[in-house]
Amino acid sequence: MAWQASAVDLAPITWAEGPESITGLADLLRERTWTALTGAGASTDSGIPDYRGPTSVRATPMTFAEFTGSAAAQQRYWARSYLGWSRMGRAHPNDGHRALVDLEAFGLMGIVTQNVDGLHTRAGSRTVVDLHGEIARVVCLDCGDRTRRVDVQRRLTELNPGLEGQAPVEHAELRPDGDAVVQDWHHFVLAACALCGGRLKPDVVFFGESVPKRRVEFAYDLVDAGEVLVVLGSSLTVMSGLRFVRHLAKQGRHVVIVNRGVTRGDSLATVKIEGGCAETLVPLLDALRT
Repeated sequence: MAWQASAVDLAPITWAEGPESITGLADLLRERTWTALTGAGASTDSGIPDYRGPTSVRATPMTFAEFTGSAAAQQRYWARSYLGWSRMGRAHPNDGHRALVDLEAFGLMGIVTQNVDGLHTRAGSRTVVDLHGEIARVVCLDCGDRTRRVDVQRRLTELNPGLEGQAPVEHAELRPDGDAVVQDWHHFVLAACALCGGRLKPDVVFFGESVPKRRVEFAYDLVDAGEVLVVLGSSLTVMSGLRFVRHLAKQGRHVVIVNRGVTRGDSLATVKIEGGCAETLVPLLDALRT
């Protein structure tokens, strides 16, 4: 684990490498309120790969325009998503998720997450903004009805009995949005909305789709409530996350980035820790307890 401090409006914090970087982070957060912004790196220890980090699958996700543009695209997506759920749906919170629950006693106001896996809520975090939605829900694009993913998954199994016994998707084939690589999707039978017969889509924000305005406002309120923003496991490649870093940096407030690899927000950070989420959060919790 390494550190890097950059000069912004605030005086940069200089920490030594290794365990002392955790001590420095604890000193920064102690007696302060803070908000966490999490990305795919927060869930890699739960077996869910990211798009751009060391465990990424190097795959381009389906865009909203592509999904809504044709029935064939929906067929292709749902065939892949059906198999991806076999692993995604079994993922469990990791030590990093659990540490964030306990960190609520040490100034953590809440979490804004770019992830759709719902693991922060399942771990027990009380205040979570699922910026990009939740893969465990499905929405009808035509009537707006929402239903549980497990119910749609059961219907898809009934409609596609030939896939029922297929082996679970391997790690390298799974994508962070629950999608998976599937070659033979042409005969996959789609499930329609049980209420109106309309088109179903996982209740997540696809690339090219806008995050609902009220959700964005809630996220800004939560970010503003903290004196420090701590980014965990996000490359900040998409603007939906980077805008919060820019927002806090413009106000001259502390931004800490914990991530393996370069991020788009590095030049705006007060402090950059090169490391994983769980390996940073667990000792941080111990440091704040002492």
